Formats: sequence, C-alpha cells, structure tokens
Amino acid sequence: RSIEFEENIMGRGKLSIERIDNLTSRQVTFTKRRKGLFKKAKELSILCDAQVGIIIFSSTSKIYEYASHGMHALLDKYYKANEENQVLNPTSEAQLWKIEAENLRQQLQDLRKTHSQYLGEDISELGLEHLEKIEDQIDIGSKAIRARKEEILREKIQELNKQENMELHKKLNLMRQEMAELRKKISAEGKGNDQETGN
Repeated sequence: RSIEFEENIMGRGKLSIERIDNLTSRQVTFTKRRKGLFKKAKELSILCDAQVGIIIFSSTSKIYEYASHGMHALLDKYYKANEENQVLNPTSEAQLWKIEAENLRQQLQDLRKTHSQYLGEDISELGLEHLEKIEDQIDIGSKAIRARKEEILREKIQELNKQENMELHKKLNLMRQEMAELRKKISAEGKGNDQETGN
C-alpha cells in the first residue's frame, strides 16, 4: 500500500512487483532495498523496543544479516520459543511426528525399490539413463567388494606366512636342541673311549 501511495503521488500509477530481468538493475535494486530494509528494522527496534533479526541470501548465495541484539542470541531465543510452542501444542507436535513417520516410510520404500532394482528386479519401466546409473552403481560396488576381498586374502596370506614362519622357527629350534644333545652324547662317548684306552 505504501509503495502504491508513493507512486500515485508521483503520478506514475500502480507499481508492479516482479522479477527484474536486467542483472545490473537487479543488483542495484537489491542493494538499495536491502539497506532500506535494514534501516527500517533498526528503526522498528529502537522505536518499539523490539528484538528484530533479518537474514538475506542473495542470488549468488551471499549472506547478509541484521540483528538488533546479536544474531546468535536472537536465534537461540527463537528456537527456544519454537520448542516451547511445540511442547505446549500437542496437535502440532503430533502432526510433525506424523510427517516424519511418513518421510521415513517413503525413504524405506525407496531403499527397498532401489535394492530390488540392483538385483535386476522391477526394471522393466526404467529408461536408459536410469539403467546406466544403476549399472554404474553396481560397478562401483563390485569394485569395492573386489578390493575388500583382495585385502582380506592378503591379510590371510600374511597370517599364514606368519604362522608358517613360527612353525619353521619352532622346528629349527627343536633341531638345534637335538643337534646340541647329539654333540653332547658324542663328546661324552669320546671321553669314555679315551679313558678306556688309557687304562
């Protein structure tokens, strides 16, 4: 109403609000309107002792914000008030749970459908692009499975080699002990023969 009133005073007629196609004009208008909006928000905060917060994302995803009492404090107050409102309003809370449950059911249904398609089921109505996407996903999964399988085989081979080395060390130690005992026996018999010869 204020825009129409100002435009009528200037004799330009009613202003039509629609997207500005020209990029330069759109950026200039965005800057002017944003500054004007922030100015009005500041005035509202001062005049009426209100806590005001504004967050704007430009068309290039750049963020602009204004907060009369600090944005973090203002957001914390908003979330707290929102949570309290939900607690005080069982109907709204039940509706939110209903929506969440429906979303979860839909996700489960989508997962089951995708799983069956990966198994080659329910694919008669799929187009070429969708089929190629599934094929790529299966190929990626197969590569991951093969890589994991090779990793497990390498680990088993390493474990077997380790066990074989341990067994080999045990056998070598046993052979060393037997050789040492055999040398002792030979040495003892040699000393006995020398004593008999001396006598």
